[in-house]
Amino acid sequence: MYIIDLHCDALMKLQEARGSLRYSDAPELETNKTRLQQGKIKVQCFAIFIEPEINSEQKFQVVLEQIDYFYTEVLGKNPDMVHMKNWSDFDQLKLGQIGAMLTLEGVDAIGNDLTKLRILYRLGVRSVGLTWNNANLAADGAGEPRGGGLTLFGKEIVHSNNEHQILTDVSHLSEKAFWDVIEIAKYPIASHSNTKKLCNHPRNLTDEQATAMFKKGGMIHVVYNPPFINESGKASISDLVKHIDHFCSLGGEKQIGLGSDFDGIATFITDLEDASKSQNLINELLKYYSEEEVRGFACQNFLDRRPGVGR
Repeated sequence: MYIIDLHCDALMKLQEARGSLRYSDAPELETNKTRLQQGKIKVQCFAIFIEPEINSEQKFQVVLEQIDYFYTEVLGKNPDMVHMKNWSDFDQLKLGQIGAMLTLEGVDAIGNDLTKLRILYRLGVRSVGLTWNNANLAADGAGEPRGGGLTLFGKEIVHSNNEHQILTDVSHLSEKAFWDVIEIAKYPIASHSNTKKLCNHPRNLTDEQATAMFKKGGMIHVVYNPPFINESGKASISDLVKHIDHFCSLGGEKQIGLGSDFDGIATFITDLEDASKSQNLINELLKYYSEEEVRGFACQNFLDRRPGVGR
């Protein structure tokens, strides 16, 4: 069963390796092309993530470097990888092709300059998360003790996303910023988050947040990172399924997807250590859900709700 994965950090690894990793089969990459093929990943979203310790004046350059690796290493050397530039492109993928979509995890690198954001749109970014865990000029992240909401600049970004049919990702936001986004975003999404009901982690969503996402028409993509699944920090595939179960109990069965966070996590679910093992999750889900429901979680829910289609 084909999968759309909303989040991985392979571009950060490629950029930090400075050309020493081959995207097609580098064992250091949990989402290399070979593993995507083995796991039947039909579309992989590639996050642009900049480490917070990088100097502010260098961050946009690092963003451009990661995008350059996306164009040269991911797309340029793998003709069966297809750039998803438009929402209609998801319908055009042929047998044997894998779609690749750019996303932005935190807007630190643009400073207070919307021109830079529009440049990123033109280069292919189709989902924008305002923060990582820290605060920036747009909003507070989930790890910021202040817990503030969106700034005026942050609201400008959301309105710009709305205008350009860009997803606004809530996964790393503070709770106050989340509610600000829900109020104004036309295309909210959680690219890699689980439920706080089962694991009380700052990165997870409360039932109130999840219900608000579902009412707004947004999707929540469950994340494979064990500390977001169990407070013990260890997890099995069945433990991840429990998070899907809980979101379904809130009425979200048509608004759940997958966001692995591969290449950005340090520990792994047993038997789900990289993209090649993805069908293990599908097989576990098929024990509890119909084939149609599992196909929804894997890809169809996103296809039905992407901008311009299910809104």
